[in-house]
Amino acid sequence: MNGLTAVFRGFFGLFLLILVIPAGAQSDFTRGEELFRQNRPQEALRFLESAVSEDPAHVQAFMYLGIVYLQLSRVDDAIKAYSKILPRGGDETAKIAFNLGNAYFAKGDHVLARDYYTQAIREDPSYASAYLNRANALVKNGELADAVADYEEYLSLEPGSGKREQVIKLIAFIREEFAAVDRRRIMAEEAARAAELARVRAEEAARAEAERRRIEAEEAARIEAERRRRLLQEVTESLQAAAEDSKGLSAGTEDVQDYDSEFELE
Repeated sequence: MNGLTAVFRGFFGLFLLILVIPAGAQSDFTRGEELFRQNRPQEALRFLESAVSEDPAHVQAFMYLGIVYLQLSRVDDAIKAYSKILPRGGDETAKIAFNLGNAYFAKGDHVLARDYYTQAIREDPSYASAYLNRANALVKNGELADAVADYEEYLSLEPGSGKREQVIKLIAFIREEFAAVDRRRIMAEEAARAAELARVRAEEAARAEAERRRIEAEEAARIEAERRRRLLQEVTESLQAAAEDSKGLSAGTEDVQDYDSEFELE
């Protein structure tokens, strides 16, 4: 009896242990992971959602769930899932931040995508994929110089990458764009200088023309004043001469010789 009792107690204890373990969450995760690896995101979704509901600290379940949301184009749900587990990421923090960057990139928010890739790199400075994706986000943000630096860092971390040729071409394209930008800048500066020179010359020509017209106007005014002075002088002299001539004329008071007598001829 004692032996049977001991066996019963051992079995009962094992039964209690099984009851304590959150088997539902574990089985949901296992089934969800299996469907996830079979690339069946729609079927995996409910199991993974159940797993994270049962165990809010299940990092791997959240990571799979976020990817499933992205596969189903539920970007905002992916962002919520990754944001919820990020503070509890532990050793997986770099991967969670990386996936959160991917979610924001898919949403079109390349600034936040860059920031989360940066967090992933801070957590793991050798995270090659984070450098590559941050470079892509930087290109979208127009930060081309920083993008080239990240692409080059990616190639140094992944020298045998299958994307090597594509990345090298992209770096060459960006550098050519730098050269084109410099050429456009130089041409724009030269055009601006030419426009400024033309403006200065036009102003000088306008000032010279205005000065010429001023001188001509002054000369015309001087000539007109001289003409008027001479005319006035002529009129004055003419009046003066007329006054002098009038002094020799009879005023009608002098004696007048009487010619009533007959003339006698000798």
